[in-house]
Amino acid sequence: MGEGTGGAGADLDSQGWSATRSWVEKGLSGAERIDRVVRLRGGWTSEMRRLDLCGPDGRRSLVLRSFVKPFYVRHAEGLLTREAAILRLLAGTDVPAASLTAVDATAQYCDHPSLLMSLLPGTVRTDDQGAEDRAELLARQLVRIHRLPVTASQRPRTYQAWASPERVTPPAATERPELWQRAVDVIRREPPAHQGRFLHRDFRPGNVLFTGTGADLRISGVVDWVETSWGPADLDVAHCSTALALLHGVPAGMGFADRYVAAGGSLADGTAHLYWRLLDALGFAPDAEKVAVPWRELGRADLTARVLTHRLEGYIESLFERYA
Repeated sequence: MGEGTGGAGADLDSQGWSATRSWVEKGLSGAERIDRVVRLRGGWTSEMRRLDLCGPDGRRSLVLRSFVKPFYVRHAEGLLTREAAILRLLAGTDVPAASLTAVDATAQYCDHPSLLMSLLPGTVRTDDQGAEDRAELLARQLVRIHRLPVTASQRPRTYQAWASPERVTPPAATERPELWQRAVDVIRREPPAHQGRFLHRDFRPGNVLFTGTGADLRISGVVDWVETSWGPADLDVAHCSTALALLHGVPAGMGFADRYVAAGGSLADGTAHLYWRLLDALGFAPDAEKVAVPWRELGRADLTARVLTHRLEGYIESLFERYA
């Protein structure tokens, strides 16, 4: 996680965090100590905290990810073990990812399953201003991620679908049930044949950090590697496209695949690509609003349930118009 996304202070000694604090401090070097704890906003699956440290050699900061929601606690061992392995793998690449410091995936020592990593520079940016420039950088970064050379033994798990025909529920207020049924019918088909790629699997604006503005705009970090998978590049492109459509409007979501291809990426044609795009988009139904909770924390109060439902339906319609 990056700096600048923080909220109010949060003491690691309060609300059942004392064991986690002891675990962190045992791993610190020399006479270092935790000087300040700041809760980081913008997360959905886990609680993120910036730990500001001070010691004889000066100051530095680490980031603590902890799973506290029951669902994620149950799956924490797999999620955090995978993220730790991926961070080790990325350490030898040009992908701007955090460095792993320590992990306690089963809460053997911590109050909650936790992972400790370095602090990356930059901030999550969700405002509409500058969104096109950021999308261009997002596309280039995703191409580089998909080109990462990994051996068979380093290959992450096969992707998991986040939607299925029997689980899709259209928004209660929809006036277009036929659109949703048409979309569900598409994902009833067998997944199209595809070439496997190294996928971030949750690549979207909320998991990318930026520094600078204008000509100096740069991606300074890509975070949240717990869902890293092996699968079609189309699926990563689909997920970022859906998020952009919800965050900035349908045209932003529809244009991302073009940016990805222009940056050197390769995608499936026509109905095969449509399958992956709809498989992702339908995973946001019926309540696309839930993904906007961290966005609102970052200042996007305009993203109401009505706005998001309208954008999601418009996006699905546009996918059919272009790829069906």
